[in-house]
Amino acid sequence: MSWKIAPALAAGCTMVAKPSEVTPLTTIALVRLIDRAGVPPGVVNLIQSSGATVGSALTDTPDVDLISFTGGAATGATIAGNAAKHITRVALELGGKNPHIVFPDAECDSAVDAVLTGAFLHSGQVCSAGTRLIVHESIADDFVAALAARASRIRIGPGLDPASETGPLVSEAHRAKVEAYVALGISSGSRLVTGGARPGDPALRAGSFYLPTIFDHCHREMRIVQEETFGPILTVERFSTDDQALTLGNDTAYGLAAGVRTADPARGERFARALRHGTVWLNDFGYYTPAAEWGGFGRSGIGRELGPSGLAEYQETKHIWHNTAPAVGGWFTHN
Repeated sequence: MSWKIAPALAAGCTMVAKPSEVTPLTTIALVRLIDRAGVPPGVVNLIQSSGATVGSALTDTPDVDLISFTGGAATGATIAGNAAKHITRVALELGGKNPHIVFPDAECDSAVDAVLTGAFLHSGQVCSAGTRLIVHESIADDFVAALAARASRIRIGPGLDPASETGPLVSEAHRAKVEAYVALGISSGSRLVTGGARPGDPALRAGSFYLPTIFDHCHREMRIVQEETFGPILTVERFSTDDQALTLGNDTAYGLAAGVRTADPARGERFARALRHGTVWLNDFGYYTPAAEWGGFGRSGIGRELGPSGLAEYQETKHIWHNTAPAVGGWFTHN
């Protein structure tokens, strides 16, 4: 939410902020801090409700100049449709199915660490999660084994426990969706390497926890490869040539982010230019800077957050022409 409120304030806008009804507390805390900082009443307005209750009132109206939304593609499409009735601008950040391509010349330990973090940080509940590992066939077996060993040791627990490395899924309903994707992965013929279940620890029964899960020998037609699961599920595809890796990396309806691990700078630059994703990390994954734009292509949305373009979403361009020496134009000279 701060990615939206900060540029809106900088641009001089008033706004209505509606957080997810499932996770409202951070936005409530942020709005309280804004109030304590002395921002006048009525500039930042907080509404708490479900999207089904207030969504149409906020988006199907001529009374707003911009709708900025982060969430699922289906909801984003509904918002875009409502906004189109009134020619209202939209900025939509709609998630991704982000590939992480690993070549055999990549440094192994750092690559394993980056893939692990990219896939399982926040239990995969990140729009930029690197949930598609595309790895060269010559190193795939060893790489997946090392990755699975580390994934099985991730410390799962409550978010307020300093010992926890990753927390629960956002709700029991969302965990049920993740479990349905795991069942799809098993039934579609991929190999379950690790995870695929709830934790066995009795202390974790009360939360919506789920084990980091890896499926190997996946292929591009599988739903778990093409659909955003928004959970701790990593799929593994194998490639033999650079062209095949690039084809797989672009084989998605989304286009938010991608990572490339290689010791060859020329190859990295070539892939960075050819991958149709809004952000490409070379020998890194998942890092942001407020100075650089964030957003994607295709089903990943419209517009950008952060950077100059993110600020520009909340501004209008106006051309003012001031003639300081008015005179007869002389165009019509015969009347």
